Amino acid sequence: MGDAGSTEQNRSTTDGVRGEALGTAPVPLSVLDLVNVGEGRTAREALLSSVEAARLAEARGFTRYWVAEHHSMPGVASSSPAVILSHLAAHTDRIRLGSGGVMLPNHAPLVIAEQFGTLEALAPGRVDLGLGRAPGTDGATAAALRRTDRLREGAEDFPQQLAELVRFLDDDFPAGHPYARIHAVPGPVQATDGAETSRPQVWLLGSSGFSAQLAGQLGLPFAFAHHFSAANTLPALELYHESFRPSEVLEKPYTLIGASAFAADTEREAHRQILTGALSMLRLRTGRPGLVPTPEEAEAYSFSPVEKDFVDSWLGNVVYGTAEAVRTGLDALVERTGADELMLTANAHTPSARVRSYELVADAYGLPA
Repeated sequence: MGDAGSTEQNRSTTDGVRGEALGTAPVPLSVLDLVNVGEGRTAREALLSSVEAARLAEARGFTRYWVAEHHSMPGVASSSPAVILSHLAAHTDRIRLGSGGVMLPNHAPLVIAEQFGTLEALAPGRVDLGLGRAPGTDGATAAALRRTDRLREGAEDFPQQLAELVRFLDDDFPAGHPYARIHAVPGPVQATDGAETSRPQVWLLGSSGFSAQLAGQLGLPFAFAHHFSAANTLPALELYHESFRPSEVLEKPYTLIGASAFAADTEREAHRQILTGALSMLRLRTGRPGLVPTPEEAEAYSFSPVEKDFVDSWLGNVVYGTAEAVRTGLDALVERTGADELMLTANAHTPSARVRSYELVADAYGLPA
C-alpha cells in the first residue's frame, strides 16, 4: 500500500494533470479568471488584478490558473486567452496556466497549436490547453469571428477539429495527408539531436454530456462548468466515467469542476460583491451586457419578480460568505460530485475583493503561506 501510494503521489506531480491537495483541502484547488471589468474601472486594471491573483494563487499552492475566452462582453476582458497567459507566464514561475477554455470552433486548429506551442516554449511543462465547442458569445459575434454564419461545433465537426489540432501539436499527420508537410511552430519539428519538446496538456471542457463522453473516449481530463450548468453536473460526470478509456495521458478518469465561490471577511460583504455578478449576468441574459455594476448599484437595483427569481436561482449556485462558510460549502460540493479538483471563479465588481476571496479560501484550508 505504501509503495502504491508513493507511486500515485509521484505521478500526480509529474503527469501535468493530477494536482496535489494541500492543507486540509479535500482536492486540489485552482482558479478560473474571467478578468471582470467593473463600472468605473478599466480593462488594464482588471488585467493587472489578474497578475496579482495569479501570483497569490501560485504562492498559496493552487494547482492551476485558467483564463476563459469570451467575446463582445464589456464586463469581461478575456477575449484573448493566449495573450493574457503569456503575460501571466512572465509574472509566475510554477503554477500551471491555461485556457478554460479556448473555443476551438472560433479558430483554425493550426493557429491554436502555434499559439499554445509558443506558450509552452515560454513556460515549459506549465501549459494547459482547455478546449470548448461553444462560441463563448452570441451568434452574430461568432459569425464575425469565424467569417461564416455556419457555427461548426456539432457531433461531426468538433471531434474532427480536435483531432486536427492534436496532430498539429504532435506533428504526426500521416504521409499523404494534405497537412503532412505543415508544421506548427514552436513544436516537435524543431527538436534536434533526439531532444524531446513538451507540448500543452489538452483538456476538454463542457456543460453537457457531449464533451464528457468525448473526453472519456479519448482518455483526456475533463472540466465541467458546474458554475453555470449545475443541473447537468452529475449526469455529465457519470457519462465521462462510463465512457472513459485509458490513454497515454491518463490511466484513470480525472474530473475538474468549475465552481462559483466568493469569500469575504463578513457575510454581508460577500453578498454585496456577489450580487454584482448576479446583476451583470441578468443583464447579459436579457440582451443588456455592460460593465459589472458596483455593489452600491446592485444593492439599489429594483428587481422585478421575474428578475428576482433569476437572481435567486443564480445565487443558489454560488458558494459565498465568510471563509468558514465557503470551506463548508466547497467540502459539500466535493462530497456530492466526487470531483477530483475544484476550480474556483469569483465573479464580482471589485478586483481587490476577488483577490481577497482567494486569500481567504487559502487561509481556510491552511494552504502554504
